[in-house]
Amino acid sequence: MSLNFIEQIIEDDLKAGKNNGRILTRFPPEPNGYLHIGHAKAICINFETAKKYGGKTNLRFDDTNPTTEETEYVESIQNDIKWLGFEWNGDAVYASDYFGQLYEFAVKLIEKGLAYVDASTPEEIAAMKGSPSVSGQDSPYKSQTIAENLDLFRRMKEGEFADGSMVLRANIDMSSPNMLMRDPIIYRIKKEHHHRTGDQWCIYPMYDFAHGQSDSIEHITHSLCSLEFIHHRPVYDWFIEKLEIFPSKQTEFARMNVEYMITSKRKLLKLVNDNYVSGWDDPRMPTISGMRRRGYPPAAIRNFCDKAGVAKRENTIEISLLEACVREELNKTAQRAMVVLDPVKVVITNYPDEQTEILTAENNPEDLNAGSRDLSFGKELYIEREDFMEVAPPKYFRMTVGADVRLKHAYILHCTHIDKDANGAVHTIYATYYPDSKSGEDTSGIKPKGTLHWVHADSALPCEVRMYDRLFTVPDPTADEAVDFLEFYNKDSLKTISNALMEASLKDSKPGSQFQFLRQGYFCTDQDTQSGSVIFNQTVGLKESFTKEVKK
Repeated sequence: MSLNFIEQIIEDDLKAGKNNGRILTRFPPEPNGYLHIGHAKAICINFETAKKYGGKTNLRFDDTNPTTEETEYVESIQNDIKWLGFEWNGDAVYASDYFGQLYEFAVKLIEKGLAYVDASTPEEIAAMKGSPSVSGQDSPYKSQTIAENLDLFRRMKEGEFADGSMVLRANIDMSSPNMLMRDPIIYRIKKEHHHRTGDQWCIYPMYDFAHGQSDSIEHITHSLCSLEFIHHRPVYDWFIEKLEIFPSKQTEFARMNVEYMITSKRKLLKLVNDNYVSGWDDPRMPTISGMRRRGYPPAAIRNFCDKAGVAKRENTIEISLLEACVREELNKTAQRAMVVLDPVKVVITNYPDEQTEILTAENNPEDLNAGSRDLSFGKELYIEREDFMEVAPPKYFRMTVGADVRLKHAYILHCTHIDKDANGAVHTIYATYYPDSKSGEDTSGIKPKGTLHWVHADSALPCEVRMYDRLFTVPDPTADEAVDFLEFYNKDSLKTISNALMEASLKDSKPGSQFQFLRQGYFCTDQDTQSGSVIFNQTVGLKESFTKEVKK
């Protein structure tokens, strides 16, 4: 089996004897939102790559911006990683664990003449940076003495100055072709309460300063991150070189882009805050918690990330691959059941009035150990309204007057006539059954071409079914920066069916239970389910039936 480019780098490092054969990766999420499908790929790459080579993976929260961080996000991230099937090395760690050490690193840079305090406004600093085609200009504060910078930085730390009044910048190169190397800001004043350190600090390191140094402190051997950070790598390497600390190495891979999904936390937060969705775990969301609530198995997400591969160039993965992975896993594991979404009554006129019999149904034909369940059968049943046509076209193999059709796990019926209501809609279908056509014991010799699902009228129970479509109407709602992505919000992405009927075996189904509703698709019991009120979320259809673009 061929190696991906990250595995090739690791194998080359192992052959060269680097780090004494030790492999340690890390997953460094910011606790400012819920994890999404892009994070799932990063998690799989970091954890599975380390595991393949006998290494480990640290979970480190990049909690350097107290304005946006919450303990809720920390807990959800940990839950998501565990649910995906991974365990991190020891206890979770935090960039805030290293605030003292990072401060000392900054002092060391100042002492070496490699950092200075700048009291310019944000607008002035931005103007000084120039443009990709025009070199930047040195700040007037760049000529301050080391002693002056040490004094100002200490006073920043002690809270003497107002938010935004000054920053600490690295002294690198204002003419660098890489804009990120033009004296980047490495510390700013933020008098905000931190979710872990409280009010101990009022200055906080920027990502580019905290990230590489945290990797180095932990002796991370391979810092694997998405391609958007490729231009940050020279900054990463510069700090490590100038501080003369453990040389962690950054390697970039293409981030996960999936059709009809967005991975911008800012945009996802807008969907939540503006009530386009019910929350971060809405089953339409591309978050891991949303996919879990929808019924996506963790094994399917891991398999999807594996099939999508590890690339160096950005690409977009078709959502049909993700859904195929979900179907493949659920086909093996989901219990079968019968639920009628739009019921119409069927009366079997030659079935004894008071008789009820118990039929046997297999729980999963793909799993010999899944066992079976009992189904109640009697004179009155319900089938799907769309499974009947009064006047049927050729090759119509469902129920129609004068034709035979089989009921799954039960008997063959012959439709005789119907009753309609005042509006002309069918409200009752009448049929006869063949007593010798029972499934598993059929001696009737009749070979109907269609098989329908059904529920017994006397034992069926009501349930709510939430049917989901794509959250957006186009594959890439962010392709045109001039158009608000919400213009492509699919108003029909959720349809709630409140009059569905389920077989009695589902009445005690627990949240998270996964089923294949025969002929309907895969469904998951929602967390809002309570005793006597069962709610199902549609996970995915039985087969791909979605066109490339839905109508708005």
